[in-house]
Amino acid sequence: MKQIKRIDKSLFVILIMFIIFGIVMVYSASFPYAYIRFENPEHYFYRQLFWGVMSLVFLYVIIHIPYRIYGRLTPILLLITFVLLILVLVPQIGIERNFSRRWLGFGSLQFQPVEIAKMTLLLYFAYFYSKKQDLVHHFGKGVMPPLIVLVIVFGLILMQPDLGSATLLLFSCGLLLFFTRIPYRYLLSLLLLAVAAFVFFAIRSPYRLERITSFLDPFADAEGTGYQLINSYISIHTGGVFGLGLGQSVQKLGYLPEAHTDFIMSIIAEELGLFGVLIVLSFYAFLLIKGLQIGKNAPDLFGRLLAVGIIFQITMQACINLSAMLGLLPITGITLPFVSYGGSSLLITMTAMGILLNISVYAKKENS
Repeated sequence: MKQIKRIDKSLFVILIMFIIFGIVMVYSASFPYAYIRFENPEHYFYRQLFWGVMSLVFLYVIIHIPYRIYGRLTPILLLITFVLLILVLVPQIGIERNFSRRWLGFGSLQFQPVEIAKMTLLLYFAYFYSKKQDLVHHFGKGVMPPLIVLVIVFGLILMQPDLGSATLLLFSCGLLLFFTRIPYRYLLSLLLLAVAAFVFFAIRSPYRLERITSFLDPFADAEGTGYQLINSYISIHTGGVFGLGLGQSVQKLGYLPEAHTDFIMSIIAEELGLFGVLIVLSFYAFLLIKGLQIGKNAPDLFGRLLAVGIIFQITMQACINLSAMLGLLPITGITLPFVSYGGSSLLITMTAMGILLNISVYAKKENS
């Protein structure tokens, strides 16, 4: 109970509100599709409710675990991550959907190993560079080892294939380097290399290139690659300022694919209007500010890097999702944190926030 008393309570309350809001919007966005597919309009609602409750349980547990422990556990966590990412590629084990093999599971319980990889790599990067600050001017010893691990994980995720998640992992981990004492010449070289890698893998596959470039002019193929984005535009336009009302979306009635996952923000815009969108954006802005404050006040470099990494990865994922909804970036399949349907994503995201809240406990203790 002492941990709970010392955590950042405003952040804790916002997380609970976010979970509740996400469950409500998943139900609103999914009940027509759930009824058609399962003859049960509450199918996705109950599943998201289950994962919401589980994520709160995980949050409570993680808050009580000192964040410094995770640094010592990174070798084990990395091993588990590698095994899961390899297993998902095995045809007899990995679950395939829409020509992608991204899931593992037993029966109705399924999860995406990439979600675990995103958290594990942040932990590893934060721990390694917090311990090697005296060697960061030596590229081979002080910079390279985590980058080799990142390249391997990037390649395994790309084989699923999942360029969106691989790119998010690449840049969120790379962002941590800017908060260390690594020389700027190394940082610039690595940034150019990361951009070149993204471009290479994007244009190497025709279907990826077509998907990435379709957002520039979705009306050129309105019934094909541009269909989803055009219907997102319709949702946004229809919602206006105050929306049609909760549950009143038309686009979720079979017009907008992935309405309860990738494009749930389009349904929010249609039902709750610009007003609802701004509320969601204010939630993310609040999380970003709180995360940076916690990172600034963390008692050690590991805590600072970890806090910054966690909050930037979550907000970066949100920005990518929202930009895709608006046609500012390609559609990558990146979901909206805390809001989109998805158990493994919600569970790992809340686990990360539990670590962030635990860091806030020690930050307050050190500064009191």
